[in-house]
Amino acid sequence: MDKVGIVTITYNSGNVLSTFMQCVWQQTYTNFILYVIDNASIDNTKEILDLENESRLVLINNQNNLGVARANNQGILRAIEDDCSQILIINNDVEFDSDLIEKLMKLQKDKDCSLVSPKMMYYDKPDHIWYAGSWFKKSKGYLPLHRGQMQIDKGQFDKVVEIEYAPTCCLLVKKQVFIDLGFMNEKYFVYFDDTDFLYRVFKDGRHKMYYYPFVKFYHKVGSLTKSFNQADGMKYRGDFFIQQNTRNHVFFLKQVGGVFSYLFIIWLFFKINIRFVTDSTIRKDRATWQLINKSYFQGLRM
Repeated sequence: MDKVGIVTITYNSGNVLSTFMQCVWQQTYTNFILYVIDNASIDNTKEILDLENESRLVLINNQNNLGVARANNQGILRAIEDDCSQILIINNDVEFDSDLIEKLMKLQKDKDCSLVSPKMMYYDKPDHIWYAGSWFKKSKGYLPLHRGQMQIDKGQFDKVVEIEYAPTCCLLVKKQVFIDLGFMNEKYFVYFDDTDFLYRVFKDGRHKMYYYPFVKFYHKVGSLTKSFNQADGMKYRGDFFIQQNTRNHVFFLKQVGGVFSYLFIIWLFFKINIRFVTDSTIRKDRATWQLINKSYFQGLRM
């Protein structure tokens, strides 16, 4: 029976952590260790964790916020050192069925694949799809757009299919994948770390990944990273999201390499400035425009 290392990162996660822990401890597949990497939370996250009386819980407390990629690497490495043959990378702003791990493990065995990810729904709109499989789109600068996003779930994506990308909100990975291809690139503080990693998996070709739709999984999208802010009755993209998303897309394209990627980097400069004008979720002020362009050039220098 494979031992699973469940890796999750906390950063001021107190408002979502208790329900996440309940979902974990109720799993029908019990041979696992939960690794919680805390990135210097200042809310009640640590107090909640300290109250957990569970031998399968391992806490790694960072003195500073090291970012998602580096914290995930800490958990993955510790799980491998503890002889876990499987790694489940998962957000803690999610809720899911008690048979999640059991079903993902069974599909992995049935398909003889290395990676599996479930269908994910919006928590606040549980009949709406957030993720139902994804593939890299060269024409979009290799962005892996989520299939079915914001569609009402009518079973239209209820078929197990091979995919190229899945967010690390929930991704089961054999440890051999990390041995063969390495860990997350720690230059990504947050966003694009999973894109970069899974693009490497896709290009390498040795490890297959499948999408599994027959388990309930709900994501509280943006609840931890604060990707949107409210101001003057409007919903705007947060500065942190804009900075990380802009610079990391540029850096990711540099990692992909090739003539097309570098041409797209040039096009991306014009695209982000056009979006500044046309996208209603972006504030129309000088500070935001400066942030967008500063972030673009940060990506070039990474």
